[in-house]
Amino acid sequence: MSGVNVGAGRVVTVFGGSGFVGRYVVRALARDGWRVRIACRRPDLAFHLQPQGRVGQVMAVQANIRHPESVAAALHGASAIVNLVGILAEGGAQKFSKVQAEGARIIAEAAKAAGIDNLVHVSAIGADAKSASAYARTKAEGEAAILAAIPSAVILRPSVIFGIEDHFFNRFATMARYFPIVPVVGADARFQPVYVGDVAEAVAKAVAGEAKAGATYELGGPEAKSFASLIDYVLKVTERDRRVAKLSFATGKLVASVTELFTKLSLGLFPTLLRMTGDQVELLKHDNVVSEAAIKEGRTLQGLGVQPQSIEAVAPTYLYRYRKTGQYQAQRLGA
Repeated sequence: MSGVNVGAGRVVTVFGGSGFVGRYVVRALARDGWRVRIACRRPDLAFHLQPQGRVGQVMAVQANIRHPESVAAALHGASAIVNLVGILAEGGAQKFSKVQAEGARIIAEAAKAAGIDNLVHVSAIGADAKSASAYARTKAEGEAAILAAIPSAVILRPSVIFGIEDHFFNRFATMARYFPIVPVVGADARFQPVYVGDVAEAVAKAVAGEAKAGATYELGGPEAKSFASLIDYVLKVTERDRRVAKLSFATGKLVASVTELFTKLSLGLFPTLLRMTGDQVELLKHDNVVSEAAIKEGRTLQGLGVQPQSIEAVAPTYLYRYRKTGQYQAQRLGA
């Protein structure tokens, strides 16, 4: 069972540990007694994670998954590896093929060369080598590369991840704050949002050896909901009276092509809040939920002994700040 001293002072290298999911994973691994080495391009962006453990337990090192030498150096003396690296959209040198496929292969091959077979790779539900989406295809390619080099590796595929720093609920809450209309492409697509803390617990348990070697787990929250219903929930919690405009996939593709053009012409200065890509539209054509096969075979959060937290139990604790009077709602005149 994962817990204090499971790591027993051994080193686990976490690639992408400075990101949204990474900070929770680092906390869970440090709690379990691991010495956590955060490997990222900008170590200075991970310094704030040092208090997650005891003095000297958490440290950051420079590594770029596009450079095999730096990856190999980050694995020196490590007993386990966690790969969290991924991108939602391409930009500059950050390409799906380089980050999610080639990067995963480089990490896996470095792990094999170092004799490390305890590797946990975080992918995504929807990873499919035959998908029309480059994001989904490269996620699948990354998984294949990992298992080809380290057959005992554990793959974790979460649905949309939510938490106080998320880019899902926060994005639509921000849109509702500034615009009278919230556009939605793929309104009927179903998601199974999973709390970031639960994903981190799954990672910690997998690193501790509580997952089936070589298995692929699908991580989702307690229930699946349509995209449109999730937006309605955000509007309800933030008390914003906004119209939800349900766009067809054809219209979504057109809007995406315009925002991608503006992003390119502005040299990346076009507001992130308004960006949408054709690849993201492709993803919205399919549900993003835990499969029946995974449920039947116990390849879920529950199968790892993690009871998933609901959206209703967590999201209001950070979405309140998007209300007109934020945390002072109860003190409004006439309230």
